[in-house]
Amino acid sequence: MLDGTEWTVERREPHLGRVQLVKDDGTRERVTFRFLVNHPQCRPSSRTSAAGGDRGRQRKASEDLKAGRLELTELRMAHLLEVATGFRSGDPFHPGPGEPRAEYDPRRTTLTERRHAKVAELAALDPQHAKLLGLGSVGYRTLIRWENARRRFGLVGCADDRWLRRSGGTRTVSEEVREAVWAVREETKRMAKVSMRTKDRMIRQYVREEFGPEAKVPSYDTLRRLWQEWFGSGGARQRYARSADLPESEGQVLVHRPGQVVALDTTVLPVMVREHVFDDPVKMHLTLALDVCTHSLVAFRLTLVSDTSVDVAMVLRDVTMPLPMRADWGEDLEWPYPGLPAAVVAEFAGHAVAGLPFFTPETVTTDHGSVYRNHHLVEVERVLGCQVLPARVLRPTDKAAVERAFGVIRQLLFEHLVGYTGVDIADRGADPAADAVLTADQLEHLIATWIVGFWQKRKLDEYAPAWDPDGSHSPNSLFAASFAQTGFAMDIPSPELFYELLPAHYVRIDKRRGVKIRGLWYDDTDVLRDYRGELSTRGGKHKGKWLIRRDPRDRRQVFFQDPISHAWHPLPWTGMPRAGQMPAFGDARASALLAEAAAAGLKPKSDAELLPVLLELIGSNIPVSKWPTQLKKSQRTEHARETHQARAAQADRPPSTPAPAPPPAPAGEETATVLRWPGRARQTQEAVAGERRQRREAVRPAPVPPPELGHSFRARSVFVLPEDDLEEDRGGPDDAG
Repeated sequence: MLDGTEWTVERREPHLGRVQLVKDDGTRERVTFRFLVNHPQCRPSSRTSAAGGDRGRQRKASEDLKAGRLELTELRMAHLLEVATGFRSGDPFHPGPGEPRAEYDPRRTTLTERRHAKVAELAALDPQHAKLLGLGSVGYRTLIRWENARRRFGLVGCADDRWLRRSGGTRTVSEEVREAVWAVREETKRMAKVSMRTKDRMIRQYVREEFGPEAKVPSYDTLRRLWQEWFGSGGARQRYARSADLPESEGQVLVHRPGQVVALDTTVLPVMVREHVFDDPVKMHLTLALDVCTHSLVAFRLTLVSDTSVDVAMVLRDVTMPLPMRADWGEDLEWPYPGLPAAVVAEFAGHAVAGLPFFTPETVTTDHGSVYRNHHLVEVERVLGCQVLPARVLRPTDKAAVERAFGVIRQLLFEHLVGYTGVDIADRGADPAADAVLTADQLEHLIATWIVGFWQKRKLDEYAPAWDPDGSHSPNSLFAASFAQTGFAMDIPSPELFYELLPAHYVRIDKRRGVKIRGLWYDDTDVLRDYRGELSTRGGKHKGKWLIRRDPRDRRQVFFQDPISHAWHPLPWTGMPRAGQMPAFGDARASALLAEAAAAGLKPKSDAELLPVLLELIGSNIPVSKWPTQLKKSQRTEHARETHQARAAQADRPPSTPAPAPPPAPAGEETATVLRWPGRARQTQEAVAGERRQRREAVRPAPVPPPELGHSFRARSVFVLPEDDLEEDRGGPDDAG
């Protein structure tokens, strides 16, 4: 083999030191022995040289021998050791019975005599027994060849080459059949999954039509073994089999530090919980953020419906911020990592920090859901300084770590909870809805405690690090080890990061009505006093406009940043009643509000005209005692969703920013923070009453109390003298004189 091309030695010229080489196409070349010896790309061919028989595969070992073949090889080696040393064990200090025998005694015989004696001994064996033992037809040169192989390769050198025959390839497969197999492979990859019998028929059809009926095709069993050898067993799903053949663009990413890759995904929670409004059993969605390097669950979130881009943004925000300690958590759940004391972290965070890693993620791997592919999340990427990278199409292995985490959490936690629904409807219990006893807040607290106290301390088996695959490690220990390897950049964002992650709107501030965001007007006299009708100093695409942030989960207010103090202020909805607090509503309810108003032909001049329509949508026209029975399950879920989203928005908001506080409720009445359905109904009734009272006060003046009887007669009496005149006469200067 010269430069990868096979040549045949046609003629040797030793007196000239040259050889004549010829290729398969008839090309001849005359070179010297020195040229071949010193050429770096010259080697003997594997087909003609015994030394090159193993080229292209790993060196054979005694472990490759099957059980029966291994005993026969050991028997051969015992005969060779007896010829070499006179002892079958090869050790003269541990002789066997009668060893050494006279014909094999090295002190009395030569090596050649012992070899001839061994040949005579094996020839005297029964031919059938010798064949079964692999010792038939053993000659003098065979013993020499075995001895050389034993000294070079050890025990496996005594094995028959046929016992370790080179695997791969089928001699009965011609080039025509090979072409047909690959053609059928390409065809079946893009069609529905078919059996091997169908593939066998397609191969025979291809060979017959392309090469004629005289072309030979192997049997079905041969083609089946050939297909398994080339393409595997074929047990994978068809879509995953196609994805496995996709070309690799960037290769495999080696994750070696925390925060380098964070896998994010959402699934339906397999536990029924009770919502806070109607106390109905509902299913929630669980969003997890998993650090691929340490397998730490750095953030999670429960939503009553499928998550939105705002929920994803808040999960990423939770990844960057330390988790505060809760009231019932002990010292064993506090920040435990060496290299950075807990007091230092608590000083920077402003509170005691739980033992959960926090960092700014570099790359976030997600699926191709719409919540991960929108303009809002692109802006979130810019603010956080990370990159949201969706997994490759038909490549579920890109975020297999978080998918596996869902299954592990289900086995370790969710299966032990009352209300567990199983993996699918076929494995569901008789009535999991009736078994639901946990509320959403209780389950959220339970998951948070389980992550900090159990998951982060659990030993990792198959996810051990590459630098210590046999060691005992947990997510906490891996994160602590990263301190010594890569360090830790403790960058805690400010609470105002919440506002920067909300969707942005660029609008102008009206002199009388404030700002209009998605069909609703928002205003605050004190906050917008100096900016009404003024243009912003912003330049570029949104020249002259003001930036307003909107939380899609709670549309009762938007947020405005003062350009001088840079403080964020909430702007309440102008349709908000003064008495009581407006029930929570989000983007979906606001869109339904405007649609209902347009369908009714209303053209409101202010948002106060829209309040009756909104309260009707919320359910204020139904009697309180009949609301839980009159509303459908989907309607009750919508009300519970709005309440849950409003609570989540309030929890994410920085505590330093005051929320629009309603007037104090009368004594003996429940406040607007009650989440049960009677409290929510009372809120709508108070809102309706307050709005009607405001309209009456704006249209009619306050009634004047009626005068006393005879008041008009006394006012028109001619005998009553003016009091001022009498006083003037009594105290005048003329009287004094």
